[in-house]
Amino acid sequence: MRFPTLYEINTRVFLHERGVALERAATLDDVPDEALAQIAARGFSWIWWLGVWQTGPLGEAEARRHAGLRVELVRALPDLVDADIVSSPFAVQAYDVHRDFGGDDALARLRARMGEHGLSLMLDFVPNHVALDHAWVFDHPEYLVQGDAADLARAPQNYARLPTRGGSMIFAHGRDPGFDGWTDTVQLDYRHAGLRAAQRAEFARVAGRCDGVRCDMAMLLEPDVFARTWADRAPPTDGTPVIDEPFWPSAIADVKRASAAFTFLAEVYWDLDARLQAAGFDFTYDKRFYDLLRAGAAAPVRARLAVEPRLRDRGARFVENHDEARAAAAFEPEQHRAAATLTLTSPGLRLVHEGQLEGRRARVPMQLRRRAPEPVDDGVRDFYARLLAVAGRPVTHEGQWAAWPCRAAWDGNATHDQLVVSTWEHGDERLLIVVNYGAARAQAKVTIGLPALAGRAWLLDDQISDVCYERAGDSLVGDGLYVDVPAWGCHVFVVRAGA
Repeated sequence: MRFPTLYEINTRVFLHERGVALERAATLDDVPDEALAQIAARGFSWIWWLGVWQTGPLGEAEARRHAGLRVELVRALPDLVDADIVSSPFAVQAYDVHRDFGGDDALARLRARMGEHGLSLMLDFVPNHVALDHAWVFDHPEYLVQGDAADLARAPQNYARLPTRGGSMIFAHGRDPGFDGWTDTVQLDYRHAGLRAAQRAEFARVAGRCDGVRCDMAMLLEPDVFARTWADRAPPTDGTPVIDEPFWPSAIADVKRASAAFTFLAEVYWDLDARLQAAGFDFTYDKRFYDLLRAGAAAPVRARLAVEPRLRDRGARFVENHDEARAAAAFEPEQHRAAATLTLTSPGLRLVHEGQLEGRRARVPMQLRRRAPEPVDDGVRDFYARLLAVAGRPVTHEGQWAAWPCRAAWDGNATHDQLVVSTWEHGDERLLIVVNYGAARAQAKVTIGLPALAGRAWLLDDQISDVCYERAGDSLVGDGLYVDVPAWGCHVFVVRAGA
């Protein structure tokens, strides 16, 4: 599928809730077939089961004693008890499916059942760091960025003393250059040739158990980013070669040689998405698109969709994920609908977070196994049901997308600048999407430059609001369609032949 739709599920929270329903501990074998069928029926082609890998007791202990984190956890779950606090899934102890979830065999069975519903499996790969109790800490300290007593005294939030085969040593916590370290992790040193070989083997092992991987903070491995983050840390001194070339191109190529259809998704920020696409990633986070949606102005959103098509078509777009605020809380209701329409009808990969479709408002920190109950927002649920029904059509996955400029409906009316208008075309199937991404009513004329529309009448059948208009094709491709859309209003028209 050229433009897939991905459904993200927090595995631990999902299985905890399933266990409550079953009145016993639940594993991946307990994911109901009905749930898989429902996800597929909504038009999704992928499920990303976030956080399936084995975590360790040191990560859990760190989460429980971290005072700042506890404030966040209590805010999300007011009746918090220690048993609710677990290790972050991004502090991976081993790339084995968590014992609590049924292990590798349970994942293999789930993957097979997903395949019966036409669903592909995406899993995490966390390349930048490992858990405090990962085997490499004890057996291969040379794979890790090391510190000394002065570092630990100067920045205790960024360093930790841990046991190794040769005695205790001081290591750097994993981090990005803009923040303090993640205190439940240890930083991998990509300048070390042995670490690179070991990570490529782990990468291939993960790929052998799924159809795609989402690579966490993938840009941190870029040589210039790594050098900037660790400029004060000497490279390895154990006699192995020091490497300063990119990791991703060869690692991705190895997996692609074994499975050409395997899909790579990069979490990436700082406008490094084009670079990681060039390195081999099939899709990259379009965080800038999300930020522009939050800002609420149409012109920058249109400009973002007007970038070079190869970059645009490989963007992964979302209105929420596990790192961001819930869309129902971050956006006002009408803007939420407009932002979701733009996201789910634009080219690229469309990412939807579990709970988004029901209007959940509380973001769940990664160190919680349980979330507070929330009522379903019937308005949000019904809107998404309509939107997904049309966004799941083959035309939006395999068709040709185009954006159309708007012009003033009359002299002095500048509200046309609030509109984002686009079409999808695939064979005889066509969609016309009109979104007013602004807080005032907007009018415009827009010429739809699809030659096949000329010479006959067309019905514009809105899948969101149940209105239908008949328009002459010669007018659509000539003088243009007149549109008058309320603040944050949106139409997703199926274009059907008229009488």
